[in-house]
Amino acid sequence: MKLKFSVILFLLPFMGLAQHHYNTHFKNNTLRFDFLLGGNKDEVVVYPQQIKEEPYWGGSKTNLIDSFNYGSYRYRVFDLKTNELIYSKGFSTLFQEWQTTAEAKTGNKTFYQAAHVPFPKNDIRLEIDARQWDGTFKTIFETTINPKDYFIVRENTLHFENKTIVQNGDPATKVDIVILAEGYTSAEIKDFYYDAEKVSDYLFDVEPFKSEKANFNVTAVFTPSSETGTDVPGEHIYKNTYFNTSYYTFNLPRYLTTADMKTVYDAAACIPYDQIYVLVNTERYGGGGFYNFVSVCTADNELSKQVFVHEFGHGFAGLGDEYYNSAVAYEDFYNLEIEPWEPNITTLVDFDKKWKNMIDTDTPVPTPRKDKYKNTVGVYEGGGYMAEGIYSPYIDCRMKSNVAEGFCPVCEEAIRKVIRFYSE
Repeated sequence: MKLKFSVILFLLPFMGLAQHHYNTHFKNNTLRFDFLLGGNKDEVVVYPQQIKEEPYWGGSKTNLIDSFNYGSYRYRVFDLKTNELIYSKGFSTLFQEWQTTAEAKTGNKTFYQAAHVPFPKNDIRLEIDARQWDGTFKTIFETTINPKDYFIVRENTLHFENKTIVQNGDPATKVDIVILAEGYTSAEIKDFYYDAEKVSDYLFDVEPFKSEKANFNVTAVFTPSSETGTDVPGEHIYKNTYFNTSYYTFNLPRYLTTADMKTVYDAAACIPYDQIYVLVNTERYGGGGFYNFVSVCTADNELSKQVFVHEFGHGFAGLGDEYYNSAVAYEDFYNLEIEPWEPNITTLVDFDKKWKNMIDTDTPVPTPRKDKYKNTVGVYEGGGYMAEGIYSPYIDCRMKSNVAEGFCPVCEEAIRKVIRFYSE
């Protein structure tokens, strides 16, 4: 008890310092900087769109600086007067995936994004950085923002009916998930709430979310669509839905995403949130997830549980795909001469930074994919869409297949670290 009490006393000054830091620089709501990421295989350009003030801040007020170094992009906020770094966050985007497709070799395209930061009290400098092929970040855009600027949009936030699914306390000390309705008509509001509770139960039936449920808030926001379902371009099916979701992203039938992120952001802003999940009213298999950006899944497929949890692994914890024998649209997605940033895959270039300390001394590295090692943390070749050169920590895992029982120990540990970041 004395040791525990001492640890608490040791941590309290740091917690107080972080809270003071927040109150010094920020208010209790959000500044949203909207922009387009555009370009082609070799180029990327940031096109500013608008700046909005939103009524809530759902993020941590103590952990303001990103400690993970995850994501294909990041944004950083500096106090303009002192040049102090006061906020940062990594994220991924559909644009970066598109850059690795064949289409990006012959044309340009843009994708809608936003940087969400606590609303500043004083002038700031916002920098947007892109991860380069060698793994380092390069600043591709910067701007100064005066929080009193009358061009900052301060219109009333849209209001939608919503239902609390899980409520455990202050958004500043919880992971706050907003589930948005897609392809549910006004007559299907009860169906949506039922489905939102169902998929929430899916998540909290899997470790480590099961034992960490007390660190989460989940709210279902009903955004009614004119028609039921979603677009399936490959079958000439088009539905008028709220977020304009669509299968056949990058011409992959199962890849379900949305390009209408402005509408997504505007709808989510009605409550405090950290993570956005778009729940699509269809029985088809499919989904997509992007780190600190958005996750998408269908409600009524027989594999919805597995897909919902898998995509949240991407969106929340930055986990990489561990499969290597499924069709994808990407070409040269990973540089095999550096460590990938995702915590659950490795090239062994700098394995000390990954899960090396979780491997028993008698486990060979690389580890053969044999039944002998079925439940053993090791280094198994295959992952990140590649059969060679990329290694994953377990023979099977929720990030590899739909038949795995859940996440492997390495993925569980990575998820717990992110939960702690939001909830401490």
